[in-house]
Amino acid sequence: MHDLYIGIGSNLGDRQGNILAALQRLRSRAQITAVSSFYESAAAHGAEGPAYLNVAAALRWEDDAEAFKHFARDVELAVGRARASARLAARPIDVDLLVFDGTVVQPHLERRPYNVAPLHEIAPHVVGAPIDGAVRRRERGLRFDTDRQSEAPEVRLSLDRAGVSRVRRIVHLELDGRAQVYNGEFTMVADLAPDRSGVHMSRFTEILEEATLDVLARDAQPARIERLTEAIAREIVQSQRALRADVRLRAEFGLERWTPVSGKRGEETYTLVGIAHADESGTRRVVGVEAEGMTACPCAQAMVREHALGELREAGFSAADAARALDALPVATHNQRGRGAILLGVEDVHAGLIRAEDLVEIVENSMSSETYDLLKRPDEFFIVNKAHHNPRFVEDVVRGILARALEVYADLGDETFVFAGQVNEESIHKHDAFAEGFGSFGELREELRTGAYVAKTDLAKWLRTRPSPVLTQVRS
Repeated sequence: MHDLYIGIGSNLGDRQGNILAALQRLRSRAQITAVSSFYESAAAHGAEGPAYLNVAAALRWEDDAEAFKHFARDVELAVGRARASARLAARPIDVDLLVFDGTVVQPHLERRPYNVAPLHEIAPHVVGAPIDGAVRRRERGLRFDTDRQSEAPEVRLSLDRAGVSRVRRIVHLELDGRAQVYNGEFTMVADLAPDRSGVHMSRFTEILEEATLDVLARDAQPARIERLTEAIAREIVQSQRALRADVRLRAEFGLERWTPVSGKRGEETYTLVGIAHADESGTRRVVGVEAEGMTACPCAQAMVREHALGELREAGFSAADAARALDALPVATHNQRGRGAILLGVEDVHAGLIRAEDLVEIVENSMSSETYDLLKRPDEFFIVNKAHHNPRFVEDVVRGILARALEVYADLGDETFVFAGQVNEESIHKHDAFAEGFGSFGELREELRTGAYVAKTDLAKWLRTRPSPVLTQVRS
């Protein structure tokens, strides 16, 4: 492995976003060990365009310097740099190799204060402080003395939650041992003391950038979803001076699936969910998935069977023959499209055992049948036949998710937490049906052992936060 220091700059478009995108792509083949603050400076003498934003980063790289330069050019093209831009033209991204295994490889580095300043921050042993004062460390936004949010409100009452929702960001996460890029949607909330008018809403989006840089600088591998939400929640408590904060991240991901009869390959879409709570005592987090499937109603099926049995008796069939015929054939009923969810809370030492694909299978296998985007006629028959031989109430699905979680993760301790939820879109009613179940593994095991009701820990209690739809929402 070789030790590299690089400079990354941008002066077109969303400069911070371009730099973060470059870091994410660099991470696919290199280990990022440190990232500097943002530094801003005017375009170099003779260059075009607005001011540049620059960072320096420390990397570990397996190949030689020329191979890295080729890789850096690919990163620039992926982020949006034109293939044949002039040397001093404005550009959305610029990635330069500065130092390779202790040797300065960038010509006249000392004349480039926009590289020297961020490099000195993370590697003062490599380069001295810049003499040119034209480079300044970037403050995050303009600073004003006016701070209306910190003033006392007219009605001095505390609020349990205030923040932002549906904040969309590209996130780089590790899923089942593989690094992938996702479209993520964040919800971030904090409590509000009775002597403060409001929270700093714009600060939440800045926290996303800071937490992303922090994770990039700290971890050799992409973060798991629960660790990223945990870092953001911790930063909200510190920066907003909040007693507690909650963060939820939802990200769509795909899994390879094969249709049950025709064997057609496809990629089905699921939702990865991470929730974290932070307060002065520390952080707690859960991770889980949401998956779609279908259910067949047992109640309507039982009524259809009862009626069919009477019709067969009137047609001359014996009671035994009529029952045997109905046992052999799936009986009609109405169906629902269902969306199920599972969330697990485990200690850090067991976090690596939780795989998204396993969680998807727990949810899908608890319904009457899984579903697919692409189905040939034999597949359609298989799904319908399977579902009608396996009718499930919405309550059955939730109980099935809880029971399967106990089986799949039987080696986890009693302190492990699980939440299960299911929403069914009814086909003959104008409403939806839903059910939820939750508790620690110890509580659920005790209830299964004794058959008697056991008071259980809900998600808010396990996270040490307050009950909220922000935490338990399952989208139908």
